[in-house]
Amino acid sequence: MPKIVDHDERRLELVDATWRIIARQGLESATMREIATEAGFANGALKPYFPTKDTLLEFAFSHVFNRTNRRIAEVTAGRTGLDALRAFSLEVLPLDEERVNEARIVVPFWQRAINDPRKAAIHQQSMNEWLAAIRRFLAEARDSGDVTAAVDDSILAGQLLNMLLGAQIEAALAPEGEADFGHAAQLEGYLALLGKIPGRK
Repeated sequence: MPKIVDHDERRLELVDATWRIIARQGLESATMREIATEAGFANGALKPYFPTKDTLLEFAFSHVFNRTNRRIAEVTAGRTGLDALRAFSLEVLPLDEERVNEARIVVPFWQRAINDPRKAAIHQQSMNEWLAAIRRFLAEARDSGDVTAAVDDSILAGQLLNMLLGAQIEAALAPEGEADFGHAAQLEGYLALLGKIPGRK
């Protein structure tokens, strides 16, 4: 009998191979030939799954986002307010090798999105989803009295999202072996200020 091929599994194998190459050598080294070799496939075997490197990069970004969202859903289940917001943020921050490698996929995707409306739309949709979740957790925290800052929640959400994305950039560009950037402590500082920030609503 012919072997049954799981196409979704093949795509994920190719994405994982792409991550490994980018983490070791950067985006430009992640050619279709190198990706095929890393994954143990013949060079032409990639075409049915990803006709171009750009389509592979789009899938890799979406896969990173979906993986992060699955982790977020697991850690925020049953939590609300600042507790949920902290758990959400810790899953986005590049605090271990896996999440640093995810950042190394995301950053080159952003670079391509600057001049590619399709990629920019994918990014914007992803960030809109995260902003909605952050605003929801902030609203819960405000209702419970944990957030008292006289600053609009949309501004607070934007500040946090920018901090999380900036942390990804810092980790992706860091010299090899550097891992402790103080991101977790910075997050705690932000959360602590939510009850103290002076301002105008």
